[in-house]
Amino acid sequence: MAFNIVLVNPEIPQNTGNIARSCAATGAVLHLIEPLGFSLADKYLKRAGLDYWHLMEYHVYSGMEEFLKTHPGAGMYFATTKARKGYHEVRYQDGDFLVFGCETRGLPESLLKNCYDRCIRIPMRSEARSLNLANSVAVVLFEALRQNGFPGMQSGGQLTGREEEQPAWLDYV
Repeated sequence: MAFNIVLVNPEIPQNTGNIARSCAATGAVLHLIEPLGFSLADKYLKRAGLDYWHLMEYHVYSGMEEFLKTHPGAGMYFATTKARKGYHEVRYQDGDFLVFGCETRGLPESLLKNCYDRCIRIPMRSEARSLNLANSVAVVLFEALRQNGFPGMQSGGQLTGREEEQPAWLDYV
């Protein structure tokens, strides 16, 4: 299984492309709920996701009703600045759906009222309205992955041994 990222009516192709790239890197499945503010063929969407599109799975739904009917009883958390509970205060399970609203309006309050006990927020200064959508997805997704031991992910790296010209500032390290 994998975590699921749900974008409700995303408007900015670059955000969705960046989120697609995060999904590809983590094995998360992307769910897009129409209407979308762009075409899936958008060059900015593809460029932001780089050449990782073949590494990810995504689904498109005609609306929230179709999405909810397709996934009855699924574990879902709804990211919103209106939540009382922090994203780090819940226990995520493999297969959960992490739901995010569009960039300009977030998730509708009519939805939030029905699932307020499953609403989560990212703590931030009161003067800030919200974080960028792609950043918000990354923050919550990586917490869910961390709680579950980063399943199927490589956690260590190594130097390549590739020689390059040494910059002058390196003498100060």
